[in-house]
Amino acid sequence: MIDVPSIFGSMVFNDSVMQTALPKNIYNALMRAVSDGEHLDLKTADIVAAAMKNWAVEKGATHFTHWFQPMTGITAEKHDSFITPAESGRVIMEFSGKELVKGEPDASSFPSGGLRATFEARGYTAWDPSSYAFIKDGTLCIPTAFCSYNGESLDKKTPLLRSMQALDRQAVRILRLFGNTAARRVITTVGAEQEYFLIDKKMYDRRPDLVYCGRTLFGAQPPKGQEMEDHYFGVIKPRVSAFMKDLDVELWKLGVLAKTKHNEVAPAQHELAPIFNTTNLATDQNQLTMEIIKKVADRHGMACLLHEKPFAGVNGSGKHNNWSISTDTGENLLDPGDTPEKNAQFLLFLTAVIQAVDEYQDLLRVSVATAGNDHRLGGHEAPPAVISIFIGEDLSEILDSVEKGEMYSGKKRVPLEIGVSVLPQFPKDTTDRNRTSPFAFTGNKFEFRMPGAGLSIAGPNIILNSIVAEILSRFADELEAAPSFNEALNTLIRRSIKEHKRIIFNGNNYSDEWMKEAEKRGLHNLPTTVDALPRFIDHSNEAMFVKHRVFSKTEIRSRCEILLENYTKTIQIEALTMIDMARKEISAAVWEYQKLLAETIAAKKSAGVFDTSTEEALLAKVSRLGAELYACIERMETAARKGKEIRDSFEGARFCRDSVVPVMGDLRRAADELETLISSKYWPYPTYGEILYSVR
Repeated sequence: MIDVPSIFGSMVFNDSVMQTALPKNIYNALMRAVSDGEHLDLKTADIVAAAMKNWAVEKGATHFTHWFQPMTGITAEKHDSFITPAESGRVIMEFSGKELVKGEPDASSFPSGGLRATFEARGYTAWDPSSYAFIKDGTLCIPTAFCSYNGESLDKKTPLLRSMQALDRQAVRILRLFGNTAARRVITTVGAEQEYFLIDKKMYDRRPDLVYCGRTLFGAQPPKGQEMEDHYFGVIKPRVSAFMKDLDVELWKLGVLAKTKHNEVAPAQHELAPIFNTTNLATDQNQLTMEIIKKVADRHGMACLLHEKPFAGVNGSGKHNNWSISTDTGENLLDPGDTPEKNAQFLLFLTAVIQAVDEYQDLLRVSVATAGNDHRLGGHEAPPAVISIFIGEDLSEILDSVEKGEMYSGKKRVPLEIGVSVLPQFPKDTTDRNRTSPFAFTGNKFEFRMPGAGLSIAGPNIILNSIVAEILSRFADELEAAPSFNEALNTLIRRSIKEHKRIIFNGNNYSDEWMKEAEKRGLHNLPTTVDALPRFIDHSNEAMFVKHRVFSKTEIRSRCEILLENYTKTIQIEALTMIDMARKEISAAVWEYQKLLAETIAAKKSAGVFDTSTEEALLAKVSRLGAELYACIERMETAARKGKEIRDSFEGARFCRDSVVPVMGDLRRAADELETLISSKYWPYPTYGEILYSVR
């Protein structure tokens, strides 16, 4: 029997541990540092570090590391032991405040997008006290920000914290206008639903494309895929159930609020959903979750696939980012509530989000732009690349009535002037979440459904926090300067709804009609990463980030460069992997099978059987496809060589999209058709059927 309350957070230096381990004055100083951004003096940091070390050593830790999130999309860590030399050849276990607060890892090989030369190796890590330290694999992990020698951000945590501060500042201004003086801070919260595939490790090890690229580059469709819809919410297989049980325990020890687990749509696909947490903690914990899923899967003889589209023809995996705004007093600012006097406040925050998404739809698309996600978006399994908001029929009618100055009461409308205390109760949204919508309101939060499964949620939340902060800033400027708050509020909400309702769409986002309608409305359609990334450095977008001190211009340009490089390198690695697999193994299988067919034809004829039309037809087809395969390999090698010679990042990415990806498609089509013709005795790689149904 698992005693969940006793193990939950047992490996985390959390608030309850700190209250016990630290003197009251030190604990209070640390809490002020978290809530008010005060700096800890070195003496206080020394006491915190000593308590942290003592707790970690009691838990079996021998090392510490500054755990950070560079622009690689995964986490990084350099381990140092607690040992310090003492007299007589002994050692003692020490950990200082200086070591806690600041580190200097070699930064030379982390992506910087040109922020510094490779030989300028120094980088700094700085403790983030708002995220709890934890123990992983016998090491005390201290969440930190990561910056260059000159102070530019080289990570995902720093701009995330900045964006949270930006939204906090502007949202508090709005609350003060509504007479709320109790709330001192406004925070964003996130619950990141995590989808993933589990396959047998032996199958994984036999697929170079999975090992190198995280997705299959070849593979014909199996006789049965997800057509029967019998895997979704189905009975969890014993082997998977045992894995999920262990996964829950490991995550609970680390304080991750893992709540829901179930089978997803595709065979071998599953999902884990946590309870909401502050955005910074939720981001850290999702990075941990992805790491722990892979480790636990390996212990159970399985491989976890977090690629957005590991198998063609079946659903890929997303990461639904459930985002909301709350005060430090516990009020959810996106909850319509049961008190009419607060509905004007809800309306203002709702319209701020709607306007933000409309004005900065391109940035939201940028936040999920990866080579892998290009295969998934719009594939009738994930939202399309066109951003829109679903708010449901009831809320749409309410906004319509507000825009027209009518009171909404069921289906009845009467004249209305918006005020702080005269709005009726809003019905909670009762419609379906609309699984096709990129950005859906779900009662008291928005579900951003576009991020891919392997993506750090820092990026999407940096964008969400920043763009909403910008609109709230404009709202606050207008309302603070108005002679009559109620009149100004009335005018502002109506104007915002009227000017930005084009982004609201409650229908089928997969339909061709919607694509035409979206074009009429003037919405962005950025189907690939290469289409989206230039929008990151658009002048108005840069200005917004700089205004709220989320990114400097230099940091924006560097991140765009890193994302372009990542796209290009991903395509190049996939192309080289395809060449390697096709030339060394698939071509050999084709030749062996051709030889078998030719020998069969010759043997039948020598035995006096002259009707060899079936074998000859099959041989001709295999020979034709084999020739196509070889021609595609030659074209791919030429394209790959040419792509490597291009130095300009935008030009290189466009070349990969326009000249490499199409050849990859041609090569795959030839190989996949050959797979359906050649005997399994000769085919060198596990098939989709074998892989997807390998875990029983």
